[in-house]
Amino acid sequence: MNVCRSPKTAVEFEQYYQLRWQVLRKPWGQALGSERDSLEQESFHRMIIDENNTVLAVGRLEKSSQFSAKIRFMAVSSKAQGQGLGQIIIKALELAAQKLGITELSLNARESAMAFYLKLGYQSHGFSHLLFDEIKHFSMSKTCTHANNHQLISSTALQDVWHDTIPLSKAMNIKISYFDGQELITHCDASFNKNLHNTMFAGSIYTLATLSGWGWVYLQLQQQQIKGDIVLAKANIEYHAPIAGLGYAKVSAASVSGDFSRLTLGKNARIKLTAHIYNGDNIAATFTGSYAVLAAKP
Repeated sequence: MNVCRSPKTAVEFEQYYQLRWQVLRKPWGQALGSERDSLEQESFHRMIIDENNTVLAVGRLEKSSQFSAKIRFMAVSSKAQGQGLGQIIIKALELAAQKLGITELSLNARESAMAFYLKLGYQSHGFSHLLFDEIKHFSMSKTCTHANNHQLISSTALQDVWHDTIPLSKAMNIKISYFDGQELITHCDASFNKNLHNTMFAGSIYTLATLSGWGWVYLQLQQQQIKGDIVLAKANIEYHAPIAGLGYAKVSAASVSGDFSRLTLGKNARIKLTAHIYNGDNIAATFTGSYAVLAAKP
């Protein structure tokens, strides 16, 4: 059975790059290694593997701004052509883009692949460039909408609360790109939050994580129609790696513990959770926070 996911180990990444090279570089005499670039660490990688862990198809998504991204390095093994694997990879990359708040997707398609992308809703904008002096590429794009299960109204309401009451959140342009009741994903403007090393400022990482945790608690209260004032009681953050690209935060229900029902009894609640800050598919920072929720007074 085929599975579509991101590579997880060094061995899987080597197999992922090997297929990319074999399909996109080797036939034109390009050296092994030419299939990689400086954006690999901050990009989103998807591959399809079979029951024998053989990589059959690959593709990459790279963010070019807070709301735009580019699909690159699409490749399907010659042994797996005609099975619809390319479409599966595209749909996986598009879903990742939707959850990240991307509104505009672009790509450069080889002339032989234009019909494939047109069928998937991409529009052609004409000739782009020649690769290796012989392969014609054409610029294409597609408008991206929110994921189907994204709770837009409640997410927009929380964004308004942040921007109206916390000036820093507005300056950082913190946005909620995905919330389905179980998972919350937020992101912010990269250019505003860079340090002198051209990576994401540690203070911005901490702020994004703190507000994401606070926001997850706030949205749960809204869903359960419970009132309470949320205060950060305790927090810790570990920085694992610099964020050279556009960082985003994720809070999942699986990382949360605490009892909201205490609030219905007029008692305060304590909610503990973990927020991860990502650089591409990689966790760059881990925030653990404890939020006190003060019960509404009668």
